[in-house]
Amino acid sequence: MKQIDRLRALGLFDSRVPRYTSYPTAPVFSTAVSSAFQKAQLTTLDPTVPVSVYIHIPFCERLCWFCACRTQGTQTLSPVESYIGTVEKELSLLADILPEGLRMGRLHWGGGTPTILPPALIHRLAQSIKSAVPPTTDWEFSVEIDPTMVDREKIAALAKEGMNRASIGIQDFDPEVQTAIGRIQPFDVTAACVADLRAAGIHSLNTDLVYGLPHQDAARIAETVDKVLTLAPDRVALFGYAHVPWVAKRQKLIDDTTLPGDETRYHLAELAAQKFQSAGFANIGIDHFARPQDGLNLARNSGHLRRNFQGYTDDHCPTLIGVGASSISRFDGGYVQNAAATAAYIQRIEASDLAGTRGHQLTLIDKMRARAIEMLMCDFRLDRTELQHRFGSQAQQLTADLKAVMTTYGDLVTLTDEALVIEAEGRALTRIIASAFDAHKPEGVRYSQAS
Repeated sequence: MKQIDRLRALGLFDSRVPRYTSYPTAPVFSTAVSSAFQKAQLTTLDPTVPVSVYIHIPFCERLCWFCACRTQGTQTLSPVESYIGTVEKELSLLADILPEGLRMGRLHWGGGTPTILPPALIHRLAQSIKSAVPPTTDWEFSVEIDPTMVDREKIAALAKEGMNRASIGIQDFDPEVQTAIGRIQPFDVTAACVADLRAAGIHSLNTDLVYGLPHQDAARIAETVDKVLTLAPDRVALFGYAHVPWVAKRQKLIDDTTLPGDETRYHLAELAAQKFQSAGFANIGIDHFARPQDGLNLARNSGHLRRNFQGYTDDHCPTLIGVGASSISRFDGGYVQNAAATAAYIQRIEASDLAGTRGHQLTLIDKMRARAIEMLMCDFRLDRTELQHRFGSQAQQLTADLKAVMTTYGDLVTLTDEALVIEAEGRALTRIIASAFDAHKPEGVRYSQAS
């Protein structure tokens, strides 16, 4: 049997499973865990341990059809300015309850389009964040950049506030593909943005690409990768397009008859990966690539690679504080998500309440399974010895799952007393294999396809 046929038989093209940027995943969250739990977790943080902070800016001047993020369109700055005012109030609420002396080791602005903010609002928001949670001396500040919605003045403002990593969404440079997904972004505009970032002293650059988009073929994705390589990024994320029009209604604007078939989609990902590898990038997990000297690769080599809501990371902060509508906070005790709808979020904050409305309180078993899944997603290796050391006899609860994986996947995995290892030939199935250790599988949830 050919390798592709074997992968198909094992569910690569049929299975819909989580991306496991958290465990349990967001569909498991319940309204039984909300702002009271959020406040309890915040007030008991250890002030000697830095935290990460995520700020969600849910506004875009254009709504790209492929995107499934929580965003809303606007042609004026009025709702953006009002929203930033509410975010400042949330930060003030946080400052009142956070332990004195707490510091911020990482800051990320996502969206939406954070670069919709003009320089004055960039400075205002950044100063409000630093006032609530002062940064450490070696902090990292990253921002998602839309090259069509940024200029030198905005870049200068971000750099002045400490931005030292930029993440540029590209998706694909082919004009027909861009038209089909509602995102027109010429290469020369992107290259000019990168040049302006470099000139401002921003030398750490991430780029995001997407495979499986309408009209994509081998020649087009190869040309896009070649153009990306001329930008000399430090990291690349190569995400599979998740066609979920039942979740993101704007995706109904995409003609699904123009989407590449399952095998073509698989080969597009393989082709792009091979080109990045040939250019000297290291494979990071299932869909990232990094220069050998980049922090992601160093974290992978040292066993410290982690996975969070932004994908793979070398962020070692154990706590993530999410700020803004729909943001998710990660605490030792569990997850809490702010009200997802912007109007509902604003209502909560204006009432001087924290915005958490749903979440999940982690049990010891949850933490063990979360670590097992993260190991597989990051290292393709579930370290049974580490789990036994950390969780004691509870680790035995994975025994049946380990045997089931071995029975199902045969020589694509190796099981010993020390570890379960996904062999190179089976790594395309990593999300499916990881799902074998997921004890929370809510009925009726339709995740993205595994390939």
